[in-house]
Amino acid sequence: MLWVALVVNLAMFAVEIAAGWNAASAALLADAVDFFGDAANYAVSLFVLSMGLTARARAALTKGLVMGGYGLYVLGQAGWNALQGVSPDAVTMGVVGVLALTSNLAVAVLLYAFRDGDANMRSVWLCSRNDAIGNVAIVLAAIGVFGTGTAWPDLVVAGIMGALAISAAQQVVAQARRELATTGVRHAHT
Repeated sequence: MLWVALVVNLAMFAVEIAAGWNAASAALLADAVDFFGDAANYAVSLFVLSMGLTARARAALTKGLVMGGYGLYVLGQAGWNALQGVSPDAVTMGVVGVLALTSNLAVAVLLYAFRDGDANMRSVWLCSRNDAIGNVAIVLAAIGVFGTGTAWPDLVVAGIMGALAISAAQQVVAQARRELATTGVRHAHT
């Protein structure tokens, strides 16, 4: 399932990075970076899947920190776009948003069973869940941009996506630290 998620995310990264730049959409660019981050997340998860809890927790800690960095990037990009005052192309946002939503829902369904796993697998589930939520928001932002003729719906969604990434990062980092503390206690007693 992680291999399918990896391929889907790499393909959607390519689609959204091109569409985001062409449409001048902070929300699509944010989602493109998220797709790339998720692809890396799945690749790391595949690499550490058969390793011990300590290795998986360390990988999750790294992924959590990267998710937090992504969130900060998205907030910065939204701020930059607000200063520039460029309105994105609503039609491109909407079409690509629906395509991304379909892709992320399929991945989320595949990974649903892992939502309560260790920090490594929980990070995989949280990424998928956040992506689907973000794609619904992008479609709504596209409607808002179309209706208002301004960039504000796009910027608001990019801000929400950034905050959501930071929140998920905090959860993953906290769980990974707990797992590392637990494995450290076990190793100290052996």
